[in-house]
Amino acid sequence: MNASYILVLYYSRHGATAEMARQIARGIEQTGLEARLRTVPAVSTECEAVAPSIPEQGAVYATLDDLKNCAGLALGSPTRFGNMAAPLKYFLDGTSGLWLTGELVGKPAGVFTSTSSLHGGQESTLLSMLLPLLHHGMLVLGLPYSENALLETRGGGTPYGPSHHAGTDSKRQLDDNEIALCRALGQRIADTAKRLENVRG
Repeated sequence: MNASYILVLYYSRHGATAEMARQIARGIEQTGLEARLRTVPAVSTECEAVAPSIPEQGAVYATLDDLKNCAGLALGSPTRFGNMAAPLKYFLDGTSGLWLTGELVGKPAGVFTSTSSLHGGQESTLLSMLLPLLHHGMLVLGLPYSENALLETRGGGTPYGPSHHAGTDSKRQLDDNEIALCRALGQRIADTAKRLENVRG
C-alpha cells in the first residue's frame, strides 16, 4: 500500500476517548497495518497559542500531513451537548486545503465517542463527526449488527460507531462489549483500506 497506516485522531479530556482510541488501534494492528495515534490541543478563548508543541503525555498532536498520507481514519471525540468537542472541530475546520485537492476522497473512515451520561448525545455526536468526512469524500463505515457486542451491550455501542458510557464521574472503564466494538471498527477500517488498495492495484 502507498499509505501503510490508519490514523486514529481524537480529542480526550478525561481519558475515556483516549482509551477507546487505543482499543481501535489494537483492532487496526491485528490486520497487520500500523495505527498512528494522534490528538489535538485544547482551544482557548484567551489567546491562540497556549499549548506546548508536544503534549506532556499521550499521543502527539496531529498535522495535516498525518491526515493527508493516511490510508484510513478513525475520528473520536467526547460529546459536547450532542456535538463533537471544539478542539476537534477546530482542527477539522483547518483541513480545507486537503478538501480542495481531494486528498481524502475514497479513503475509509469511522467515528467514535464517549459520554458521561448513558443517553448524553452519543449518536448525534457521531453523526456530527461524519459530516466533515462526507464533505471530504471519505467512505463512511459503521458497525453492522453482525457484531454480537452491538446486540448485547448494556453500555455504549451504536451502528454509527463505537461509543462508551463513562459515568458522571468519568471513571467507568470500557466494558467487554465496548472494547469489542472499538476493535471491530479498527479492523473494519484497516481491512477496507487494504481491499481498496488491492482493487486500485
